[in-house]
Amino acid sequence: QVQLVESGGGLVQAGGSLRLSCAASGRTFRSYFMGWFRQAPGKGREFVAGIFWSAGSTIYADPVKGRFTISRDIANNTMTLQMSSLIPEDTAVYYCAADKGGGFYYSIDPRAYDYWGQGTQVTVSS
Repeated sequence: QVQLVESGGGLVQAGGSLRLSCAASGRTFRSYFMGWFRQAPGKGREFVAGIFWSAGSTIYADPVKGRFTISRDIANNTMTLQMSSLIPEDTAVYYCAADKGGGFYYSIDPRAYDYWGQGTQVTVSS
């Protein structure tokens, strides 16, 4: 049983930084694509960033390019999202997700993902 657990959310002022972590367990993720999504009140779930677990190649959504960095630690089965220069528009619940078919291709559609964490709230005040 795959389990994803996020941590690290909180309240931060605009311009500040936060670091989110996702602890993954239940299997090896060699052929997975792992992603971070976010969902603001009244909006759909939005792709933020993703990483090919084995290769370490990364993908970013345009709104976060240059501000967010995704990484993974294979030995500890953890994924991290370092967020800097935060703006109020980044306020949302952030989720980590796993696509078991993501060995060579990735998707920004949340429906493609097989496993989800419970989410962690990020609030950026102006």
